[in-house]
Order: sequence, then structure tokens, then C-alpha cells
Amino acid sequence: MPGGLKDEIPAAIERLRGVAIATPLVRLDVDDAPAEIYLKLECLQPSGSFKIRTAGNQVLALTGAQRAQGIYTASGGNLGIATAFLAREHGLQATVLVPDDLPAAKLAMLEALGAEVLRLAFADWWQVVLQRGLPGRAETYIDADGPGALAGAATLGLEIHEQLPDADAVLAAWGGGALACGLASVIKAARPRAKMIACELETAQPLTAALAAGAPVEVPYSGSFVSGMGSTEVLPSVWPLARELIDTTAVVSLKAVCDAIRIVLDTNGVVAEGAGAVPVAAALAGQGGKGKLVCVVSGGNLGDQALASIKAGTIPD
Repeated sequence: MPGGLKDEIPAAIERLRGVAIATPLVRLDVDDAPAEIYLKLECLQPSGSFKIRTAGNQVLALTGAQRAQGIYTASGGNLGIATAFLAREHGLQATVLVPDDLPAAKLAMLEALGAEVLRLAFADWWQVVLQRGLPGRAETYIDADGPGALAGAATLGLEIHEQLPDADAVLAAWGGGALACGLASVIKAARPRAKMIACELETAQPLTAALAAGAPVEVPYSGSFVSGMGSTEVLPSVWPLARELIDTTAVVSLKAVCDAIRIVLDTNGVVAEGAGAVPVAAALAGQGGKGKLVCVVSGGNLGDQALASIKAGTIPD
């Protein structure tokens, strides 16, 4: 485990007590599944995703002066929702910068939580993510990929290892990278033989390309109903960790994601959003290998319209 991150995790555990819940790990009972698949239901977190861990660890570390200035973030959905949720709980002002292709359901959630929402063209929004904020703003930036975010995600890795210590592989969506790298730092230290598989969409595969090239490279990006993952390149801040901790990637289609959402709903009665179903789609396609697989259902903030479309057998816009 990277030394600096190891030192951050105990404080993250303490900060997140009473904020993030210990989510259940349940079996996905599919008769013809290629492996023994388990679902880590982070979609049951208070804000609907694992981002309560990454945002919570940062928000609860703020000083009184920082809280008085307010907070802001750039988010493809769930980080913004978690940040807005925490701001409402603690009486803070929150602003969320979002890409212009953010699904309407997540936009509505942000507004309902009382956040100020600023919509940007995707390229401009991505620059804010890359530079971790905007120059000149007095508020504290809640990032997706810094030490606080990684340590928050590492608490998820601890739970997974406690619940299934003999897991053969853990599959998680690749977005900014904090989820996969943070939890992998714990899983790989506790069980070195376990594989860490980062899952991407066919519409944007920056990590797959980076691992093949040996360095981050630009790739085509196409937006979809699967928000919060997919970009034109791997964040430079997480690349060293990804190269060290990620064993391989799995790439799935939008149709496979829709099929996985229906399967999780039908078998376990749980609504997974697109990014949360990507690892399930990969596992069902055999891309996780055999044995005991943990799929991180990272979020459940799927709008009613998108869910209705998926139930009807079509891919949402």
C-alpha cells in the first residue's frame, strides 16, 4: 500500500463514522453466471453512492474558517450530490460545476439538495477536474482524486476484505480513478493474489489505452446515460497508482450495462445506475474470471425515465 495513503486511512475511518454506512455484500443469484458474483451495494449510501466516503472525508476535515467560506466541486453527478448532501447536513454553502451532458435526474437531485449548479461544456468542465478547481475562488474545492478522496475510497476496500476475505477479484467502474485505486490499495495489501479490475465503457476507454501505451494518452469520448465515468484521459494524479494497483481492465457496451441493470433489479430488487452496473456487466460477460468476484455497485442514482427505458429494452438517451 502506498505509504502516504496508508497514513490517511485511520483518520478517514474516524471521520466517516455516522456518515457513511457499512453497506451489505450480497450474492447475485444468476443460474448461468460464469463465476460466484457478489454485489457491494454502495448504492444504499445516504447520498446514493460511494462518493459519500470520498466527499465526506474531505468535508469533515475542514476547519471552521474553511466551512464559513463554503465548498465547491466539479462532478459528473455523484460527487456533486454527495457534496451537496453533506453541505446541507452541516449548514454549508455548496456549488457544483457539472458537464452539460449531465442527466436531468442528477441535475434535479443537486437542485433539490440546495446546491448552486453551474453547467459547463464538457471540455471546460474536464479542465476544472484536471486542475482541481478554479483560480480565485475562496471556497474549498472537494476533489475526486486527491489523498482525501483516495483514503475515503480505501474504507470501502476495508469493508470488502472484512466481508469476503477470500475474494479472487474486485471489479469497479473507472471514473476519476479514486474508487478503483483507493479500494485496491487495501485489497492488494491484504490479499495480493486478488485481482483488481477497472471497468470502462466502450464509449470512452482512457485507462485501457493508458495501460496499453504505458502512459496516459488522449482517447475519443462520447457521452451517454452512464454518467460519472468516461473521459478523454487518465488523471495524471492517479496514473502512478493505477499502474501499480490495477491488474487489468474490462470494457463493456451500453447494451450490456442495460442488461446488467435489469438483472440486478430482477434478482436482488436493487436499482443500480449505469456506472454501478458496469462491473456487473463485465463479470457476467466472463471478464472477471472464475471464483469469487466482488462487483462494486457504486451508485443507484438512476432517473425514472432512464429506468423505464431500460425496463422496456431500450438504451436511454
